[in-house]
Amino acid sequence: MPILNYTTKIDAVKTVGQIQEILGRKGATHVSVDYADGKASAVTFGLNLEGMPINFRLPCNIDGVSVALRREKKLTVARDRLQCERIAWRIVKDWVEAQMALVEAGQAEVSEVFMPYAIHSSGQTLFQAMKNRQFALTAGEQFQSLE
Repeated sequence: MPILNYTTKIDAVKTVGQIQEILGRKGATHVSVDYADGKASAVTFGLNLEGMPINFRLPCNIDGVSVALRREKKLTVARDRLQCERIAWRIVKDWVEAQMALVEAGQAEVSEVFMPYAIHSSGQTLFQAMKNRQFALTAGEQFQSLE
């Protein structure tokens, strides 16, 4: 099965704007774009969750898309960095829309769907910080294993 949005022609800048609009409509207190080497690399936004302002960062992994396309033998597309950028941002937009649909349908809370992307005091996302601590919760605690 081909990677989602692999044929998109929609410019990444337009997609990033759509993501900002979606988040704004759904209650974000602020939305900004992080840049690396002159290209959008993440969308950062804030939400008030139960009276607490929490910031989130949604990264866009263009290199991951390139690797996936190469793995799928879509070599002509994988060599095109702009196409990988378009695909990656469309996937982020679709994911944000799907998460918001879960919230609107009462199947999840906003904090539930975005929590891995909450910005930790270290400046990393909560997921990155936990991964660096080998998923230890507090002094030695870890998530329950299915093994």
